[in-house]
Amino acid sequence: MHFDNISWYGTGHVSPSMRDPRKAYQRIFQNSNQKNFKNVTDLVLQDANFMKRQLGYEDSHKFNEYYESIRAIETQMDRMEKMRDQLKNIPLAEPTDSYLPRGQYIELMSDIMIVALQTGITNVASLMVGPERWDTPYTFESLFDRPMSHHQMSHNPTKHEKNLQKVDLFYMQAFANMVEKMDKIKESDGSSLLHNTLFTYGSGLGDGSTHQYNDLPIVVAGTGGGKFKSGGHLHMPNETPLANLWLTQAQSFGVKRDTFADSQGHLSEILV
Repeated sequence: MHFDNISWYGTGHVSPSMRDPRKAYQRIFQNSNQKNFKNVTDLVLQDANFMKRQLGYEDSHKFNEYYESIRAIETQMDRMEKMRDQLKNIPLAEPTDSYLPRGQYIELMSDIMIVALQTGITNVASLMVGPERWDTPYTFESLFDRPMSHHQMSHNPTKHEKNLQKVDLFYMQAFANMVEKMDKIKESDGSSLLHNTLFTYGSGLGDGSTHQYNDLPIVVAGTGGGKFKSGGHLHMPNETPLANLWLTQAQSFGVKRDTFADSQGHLSEILV
C-alpha cells in the first residue's frame, strides 16, 4: 500500500490511486452515482457523530482523521452536484478501454487532472507517472524495440546508462507538455492556470540501485499565485529533508502547522 500510493487523508488513511483512465474520468466527471455516494456519506457521518461521544482521547483522535476523510468526500460530492450543468460541457471525451502506450497513458491522465483543476472540481491533485512496481503493459513507445522495465534498469545504472537517459528525457518531455498546457489556460483575471498553481515533479529516490533518497531531483513549476520564485536552480545543503518543501508549500496556502514529517524548517530561498 505504501509503495502504490502517494496521497493520504491522514496517518494510516490512504487516498487510493486510480490506474484506469476510464474509472478516473467517471469518478470525476459523471454524475450517475453521485446521489448514492451522497446518501452513503450522510449515513456514515450521522453514525460517526453518535459514536464520537463514546470514545476516549486517543480513539477520538483517530476518529477525527477518519471523519475528515469522509467529510472530504462529501464536500467533493456537494461541489460536483452544484457544477452538474458545467460538467456536461467539459470538452474531454471519456477514455476507452483500449491499450495505451506509456506516453499516451500519461497524457490522458494528465489531461483529466488538468481539467479537474481548471474547472475547480478540486484544488489538489497528484499523478503517479512511474509506479514501476506495478506490473503494467505500458511500454516506452519510440524508445526501445521491445518492452523495457525502468525498475530493472535503475538497479544497474552503469549497464543501462544510455537507456536510462532516454527514459529520463521521455518523462521530462511529458512533464514539459503538462506545464505548457497549464500555461495556456487563462483564468478569469487573465493569469494562467500554471501561474496560480504549484506543480511539483520529482522522485522519491536519488539512486535507484541502492534505494538512497539523498539528492532528490525536484522541479517546481508555477508560482502559487506569485508566492514562489521561478526560473532558478537551487542545490540545497546535504541532509535537507524534502519535507521542508512540503511544509513550505502548505504554509504558503494557509495551513497552520509548524512541522511536517521529518521537516526541519521551511525553505525561505524559494519564497518571494
